[in-house]
Amino acid sequence: MSLRTSTGDSGPVVELEFGFDDPEYPFVGASAAAGCRVELEEMVPRGDGAYAEFYSVRGAAPSAIEPLAREHPAVSATVIERYDDGGLMEFVVGGNCPAVGLAELGALPRSVVGDDGEGQIVAELPAAYDAEEVVSTFQSEYGGELLAKRERESFTPLFSQRELDQALDRRLTDRQREILEAAFEAGYYAWPRETSGAALAEELGISQPTLSEHLTTAERKLLSLVFDG
Repeated sequence: MSLRTSTGDSGPVVELEFGFDDPEYPFVGASAAAGCRVELEEMVPRGDGAYAEFYSVRGAAPSAIEPLAREHPAVSATVIERYDDGGLMEFVVGGNCPAVGLAELGALPRSVVGDDGEGQIVAELPAAYDAEEVVSTFQSEYGGELLAKRERESFTPLFSQRELDQALDRRLTDRQREILEAAFEAGYYAWPRETSGAALAEELGISQPTLSEHLTTAERKLLSLVFDG
């Protein structure tokens, strides 16, 4: 049975908030066992039903959480970065993950947090979906308590400023970003243009063909954020 309604995509977004206390879910169990806070930063599909979930850890060393993953056969954990009071970890999950379950039902997880054994997920559901059916289907498989259901006028932006900066850092070289920012600040993208390609190239100390190459490459990479899924 489809969980979509027949009314199309227009209408307010439904924000769903769920609470969890089942330690079988890694973001809940890890926060309880280590007495810390874990928060989902990014979720990336890996194929064959697996997802890579990147969690920030605050208030405990990642090494205190790594052994917990071995208790969950469908989860593997890797420390990506260590901080003074925590770190960044990658969990590869193969199933039984509420955040993945919500995404597969059409609800986009916006916040997934485990704090000292208390879990919370906030997700946004497009108007094209039947909220009651989504909640019922989700709870029948993953449990959890529906804490709130709210209407919002529109979706939260897909990228926060931090996420956008990270995406740019992954795609652009330092030189490409430097030249793109210089072009923007000089009014190269204004209409009418406030500076010419020749003047901008001279200011940057490069040739016009080199300027065009850098800008075209950077522009293509930026467009890939929108058009490459």
